[in-house]
Amino acid sequence: MPTQLQSRPRSSQSGSADVGIALQGVGRTYRDRRGAGVRALDAISLRVAPAEVLAVVGPSGCGKSTLLELICGLQRPDQGTVACAPAVLMPQRDLLLPWLSALDNAALALRISGLSRERARARAAALFAEMGLDGFEHSRPSELSGGMRQRVAFLRTLLSGKRVLCLDEPFGALDAITRAEMQEWLAGALAREPRTVALVTHDVEEAIVLADRVAVLSPRPGRVLEVLEVEAPRPRVRTDAALIALRERALGALQGAPTPMVGAR
Repeated sequence: MPTQLQSRPRSSQSGSADVGIALQGVGRTYRDRRGAGVRALDAISLRVAPAEVLAVVGPSGCGKSTLLELICGLQRPDQGTVACAPAVLMPQRDLLLPWLSALDNAALALRISGLSRERARARAAALFAEMGLDGFEHSRPSELSGGMRQRVAFLRTLLSGKRVLCLDEPFGALDAITRAEMQEWLAGALAREPRTVALVTHDVEEAIVLADRVAVLSPRPGRVLEVLEVEAPRPRVRTDAALIALRERALGALQGAPTPMVGAR
């Protein structure tokens, strides 16, 4: 375990163009209802370059969602430092407002930032066809499929204008066929609108297909077991032998073969 870097933990969001995400020696402990400490994350050191996609995989309860909240500044670390460009979190559920149209849901971040309804709608509407939502601008969330709801939620996240996107199991609630379609769609969307991305998923294959690198976390407290480089060109074919080998390596790490690693890039 590395030595603590400083006596007071720090979490910051930097506007510097050369900053993606940088976590150094990060730890986070919760208190349960009895006041006992529950260590969620321990000695996490990771760097994500601007416009890079990092996927984070690990068993349930290993602190993956906590990691995203630390990156977004929604929590503060107990140890270590978190630095990144301005970030936004897309949670597991789409959280669309049922009384708003798809267009107004997508434009919500723009409205919150101060844009008029007309300008916010115009900016969101310009992307609906690109996101595969053309013709559904005035549909309510209850009239949309699960995949379409996730596209609206992603568009809302994208329109926040933040350079860092934290995606927490964005396709976890979808069936296998829709999930595969949405993975292909997200890869295309990020190719058109490059952002720095931290993607949490339970699906190792999804991580390999979408990410430039994959960080494998241990059971709680979450520690970095291994970081895998995914060098296959895009678009990726999930049956590619190199991707299958990486998937098996990640699954091997999840089963506890490698020892915890410190100081991952």
